[in-house]
Amino acid sequence: MKIAPVYRASRKYTDVLCKIVHTGQHYDHDMSQTFFSDLNMPDPDHYLAAGSGSHANQTPRIMVAFEKVCETEQPDMVAVVGDVNSTLACSIVAKKMLIDVAHIEAGLRSFDLTMPEEINRIVTDSITDYFFVSEPSGVENLAREGKRSDRIFLVGNVMIDNLFYELERLSIEDTQGFSFNYLKERLGRYIFLTLHRPSNVDSQGTLQRITLALNEISLETPIIFPVHPRTKKNLSDFNLSLSGNIHMLPPLSFRESLFLWKDALLVMTDSGGLQEETTALRVPCVTLRENTERPITVEQGSNIMGGTSEETIWDAYQKAISRNGNEYRIPDKWDGRTSDRIWEILTDQGNL
Repeated sequence: MKIAPVYRASRKYTDVLCKIVHTGQHYDHDMSQTFFSDLNMPDPDHYLAAGSGSHANQTPRIMVAFEKVCETEQPDMVAVVGDVNSTLACSIVAKKMLIDVAHIEAGLRSFDLTMPEEINRIVTDSITDYFFVSEPSGVENLAREGKRSDRIFLVGNVMIDNLFYELERLSIEDTQGFSFNYLKERLGRYIFLTLHRPSNVDSQGTLQRITLALNEISLETPIIFPVHPRTKKNLSDFNLSLSGNIHMLPPLSFRESLFLWKDALLVMTDSGGLQEETTALRVPCVTLRENTERPITVEQGSNIMGGTSEETIWDAYQKAISRNGNEYRIPDKWDGRTSDRIWEILTDQGNL
């Protein structure tokens, strides 16, 4: 979702050849290949088939495969996005091969080293050459860490580029063809839920507390829940039951998810991206985590940190549904033109 708008914008520059490397980190077909086609993306130029495994197993597999790509392609720059293992692995390979690294969504910090993503963010930014930042806290974090100010660019959020692009596509699509359209119409007023973060779903105690809170909330407001494969497996393994008012769906494409959550009373999630996307559309959001690396979503008023206990989740739910979404502020430069600004900076400065 972060690469799609950057790739689309690259096609405006005839002197830039942009190639897509799909590491295969997200190896489940429903969670990966479907997204490629749904986001109107071409097949990747390189598919590394890294597959599953622990961070220590997955990261070196990506590094070995990506090194071969760099040896073949001899790129002038490697652009990485976000904070996943692929981001870290490809940055290290590029830097050791003396290839410039551009990090899109640089500078975000949760200050929680128990999050694997936080380590990926810190290490990637320690060797990045060009920092493309989505919110002011990212600029402040990078400055505090001693990064060069002339390499830090507050450009906005590529996730919002993609959001607006998909909203436009959705506006002309026959949504009656969505198999769950009936559910949206029947419920009318509902919560949209996503839950997949390992710290939430791999711990039986944490997942049980979240489940109890969701079951209680669903008695008041029904919940639509597209279930991540990891979460589905752990709910079964831990013998945890969801209320009949929680409507479980298979994994959805981005546009299918957007069709549901854009009109939801509330979104509940442990995802980073949805915190931002709901802010851009002024949809109330409760984040099922203790902290966030996207503080601007909380500062703007759309996002409430719900924690992972029954009490804190219930309290956050009550606060969220009492707020007026029209009062939320949309962050600066979250206007759908972030990818254009990135390419303007790279090409105007003669870096490509």
